Amino acid sequence: MQRLYTTREAADLANIWRFIASGGRAATIKPSAVRTWVNRGHLKHASTNNHGHPLYAHGDLARAELATRARALRLVGIGSPRT
Repeated sequence: MQRLYTTREAADLANIWRFIASGGRAATIKPSAVRTWVNRGHLKHASTNNHGHPLYAHGDLARAELATRARALRLVGIGSPRT
């Protein structure tokens, strides 16, 4: 069975992935960013908990983080082309 994450847990995990991908620079992904990924179609909830809150699958979360990472890194000046 695949691990499911709450919105807060999903944001925490995405922060770890971004920290690693950015070479150790701090990343700040808040739960509101995860909800934005859902609204933009990058992420779907896999289930809900007993309070009706969405839960996200590990693989789906990884794909959503990857889909949004390049833009996020460009916004903070990492990975942007040099002119």
